[in-house]
Amino acid sequence: MNASAHDTIAAIATPPGQGGIGIVRVSGPAAAGVAAALLGSVPPARVATLASFHDSDGAPLDAGLALWFPAPHSYTGEDVLELQAHGSPAVLQRLLERVVEVGARRAGPGEFTQRAYLNERLDLLQAEAVADLIAAGSLTSALAASRSLRGEFSRRVGLLTTQLLEVRALAEALLDFPDERDVPVSVDLAPHLAALLQACRELRAAARVGARLTDAPHVVLAGRANAGKSSLLNALSGEEAAIVTPVPGTTRDVLRIEAHFHGVRVVLTDTAGLRDSEDLAEREGVRRAGEALRQADLVLYVVDAADAAATHSVAGEILGLGLPSAAPLVVVWNKVDLLPDNATALAIAPATALATLLATTTEAVRVSATTGAGLAELRAVVGTRLGLTTAEAPGTFSARARHVEALERAEQCVLAAVQTNAQDVGAELVAEDLRLAQMALEEVTGRVLPDEVLAAVFSRFCIGK
Repeated sequence: MNASAHDTIAAIATPPGQGGIGIVRVSGPAAAGVAAALLGSVPPARVATLASFHDSDGAPLDAGLALWFPAPHSYTGEDVLELQAHGSPAVLQRLLERVVEVGARRAGPGEFTQRAYLNERLDLLQAEAVADLIAAGSLTSALAASRSLRGEFSRRVGLLTTQLLEVRALAEALLDFPDERDVPVSVDLAPHLAALLQACRELRAAARVGARLTDAPHVVLAGRANAGKSSLLNALSGEEAAIVTPVPGTTRDVLRIEAHFHGVRVVLTDTAGLRDSEDLAEREGVRRAGEALRQADLVLYVVDAADAAATHSVAGEILGLGLPSAAPLVVVWNKVDLLPDNATALAIAPATALATLLATTTEAVRVSATTGAGLAELRAVVGTRLGLTTAEAPGTFSARARHVEALERAEQCVLAAVQTNAQDVGAELVAEDLRLAQMALEEVTGRVLPDEVLAAVFSRFCIGK
């Protein structure tokens, strides 16, 4: 804990702007002195007390409620004073200045929650869930963050860590007593390692769903000019966000808009039509479209189903995008309302041309952005491909990309242990793989997280929390 962690900190804990109530929060050893200076005395513990807040000359700044939470029974684990005043930005700023005058300093982003973590009032997963709950863009996300805040994610990681330690202990027992016939160490590690690997995979999958709730996945619409990407964006979002004209090249930049799929916030991205152009602005739009595609969590490749030339070249066009082989991709046959005799778009495209493509996408959806036909099916496919359909399941918790990455590393280490054990090359190598897996799990909980990573975690918080 650095020296600044012993300071008394203060911040406005309510959002900027006018409101009926505004809160100034104070935490640290000088909080009692702040209370005496502004209120005349320290209020009773955990009782909302009507009080006047005084300036340096004794003149009242405002009147409101004061709440006193003595250490260690407070959010931060320190003495905490909360002043609830009227929500005038001018009053709150002066109130904060007065608090600073009598011994506090202005808090940094997330510093109150960081102190709660350092004082072991919260573990790191719960601390991160605080920020996730504040930033939740949907009820589903908020409920998942609330579960993490109550310790659901921490509990799951703890159970996996216990299971790992038990298997690691068995592996190390084989090292300690390799030749002792009177010691019962003839243990078959294979079933224990298999069960551990399955547990790793299940937790990683659950964390991936939780990360989708925290960091809105990016769905990028790509395809030829005039395939109907902008119309489809408007239809999926329910807003007239993108300009739609019959003129090719209308969309020249990347347009992002938020929508909700299965109660989860999703960022829809419209891109410039993929074609060669002499227009510098349009060429820049195509370049930016390529950047968006490389960062996409899911690509919707939109094809004009009524354009025979487009349907015949779709496989080559998609393969020409250079997307990673594992990139989630869905072909969207748009404008099916213009097809003669309600022909199916898949029947128009040669099966041989789509064979390679469908081996990786496995999805092709027929829609009409104009009539709305097929949009419900497309939403369902997007939800399934992004793993959003399980987001409302009981027990779903919020998570972050760093958690998923660490859990993936833990899983890979356990997989290495499984493979090493199968090769029968020595229990010491199995034990080492399990030790590395344990270190990865400890990164999730923050037990071995570097200070700079901790700083980055709390920098995402708002000031005052």
